[in-house]
Amino acid sequence: MLCCMKTEEQIRRQYEQLRGSLDERARREWAGSEAMALGYGGIVKVHRATGMAPSTIGKGMRELRAREGQAPIEGVRRVRRRGGGRKKKVEQDPQLLLALKSLVEPSTRGDPESPLLWTLKSLRRLSEELAVMGYAAGCNVVSRALRGLGYSLQANSKQLEGSHHADRNAQFEHINRRTGEQLAQGNPAISVDTKKKELVGAFKNAGREWRPKGEPERVRMHDFIDRELGKVNPYGVYDIGANNGWVSVGISSDTASFAVESIRRWWKASGSQRYRNASELLITADCGGSNGYRTRLWKWELQRLADELALPISVCHLPPGTSKWNKIEHRLFSFISMNWRGKPLVRHHTIIKLISATRTSKGLTVQCELDENEYEKGRTVTDEQMATINLRRDEFHGEWNYTIYPSRDESAAANGSPVDRLVL
Repeated sequence: MLCCMKTEEQIRRQYEQLRGSLDERARREWAGSEAMALGYGGIVKVHRATGMAPSTIGKGMRELRAREGQAPIEGVRRVRRRGGGRKKKVEQDPQLLLALKSLVEPSTRGDPESPLLWTLKSLRRLSEELAVMGYAAGCNVVSRALRGLGYSLQANSKQLEGSHHADRNAQFEHINRRTGEQLAQGNPAISVDTKKKELVGAFKNAGREWRPKGEPERVRMHDFIDRELGKVNPYGVYDIGANNGWVSVGISSDTASFAVESIRRWWKASGSQRYRNASELLITADCGGSNGYRTRLWKWELQRLADELALPISVCHLPPGTSKWNKIEHRLFSFISMNWRGKPLVRHHTIIKLISATRTSKGLTVQCELDENEYEKGRTVTDEQMATINLRRDEFHGEWNYTIYPSRDESAAANGSPVDRLVL
């Protein structure tokens, strides 16, 4: 029986063939007959196929039932002439559309003092403003009129990139060239950054995962921080040549000391074994944050690390506003987010396990460790301390590209390259 039921497409084609020869009453009774034949859900199916209002289809069904075995009911046989019935509001008053359009059109084309320029343009608000202007139009009338004018609900679209530095592309080429040189020489080149802070506890985590139907993971309704568990700051180090990631999960503040400590831990855990004959370490980083090029503490801590490793540390910062192109974002952090989607980060142990389990078909592996140290915010580095940093700026944008040598390393001076004493 079910296989004989008409599909929506069949109903639509039949309606298109008959509608020209049927009057108003015949159309609704035909639609009611089709809906009755389909049974449960018939009204919705006929509505989708024909575009007729569900109330009209229901009225046709009532008329058919009223005549079954009974004399025709007075008024049932009435048929409106074509064009009969109450006229639409916009037909009664053509100025209504113009008034509505003046309220909703973008401010660049409309009146900068429009009453709705600084308020939410909801249907109710528009209806109220039209009433003030002398037009009686309810929310339904406003909704239909807006659609007739070609309007629809639109969200903001991120398309305007804004201004950018004139040497942005040249800096990208410089970073690519320096990275290629490092890898060709067998030296480490890493990309670093801090991932988004995460609440620890039974909080909702974006995304979905497979679970028994009707048994979602239960989490808290409100994202109020758990004072005992707090937040974590995952700081990542991505080894570009080895396609290997390291993440330090900090429970304290995201400072330059924490950032450099994360690089130090990566080196001790894997970098020193992989690059036993390294002559230099290259770091690519964003322009801002804990590893920003203006951050004094970042350079101060890198000097300490260079002294410990007895290696020059070169840094290339991405141009302002280009953090999305940092390799660590799309080669490490994105895969971590995919791996833990839909899983509440209930404990520090959970976060460590989820990050460590991140893998890709291209061979990415990730190591992760909890950093329980406390990092003081607001630490200052004096001018005298800055003057002791053994730093040499590159000729091309020295504020973005520089090398910090071990304190007793005189190789730069011996090669005829002056060593700057950094003063900010």
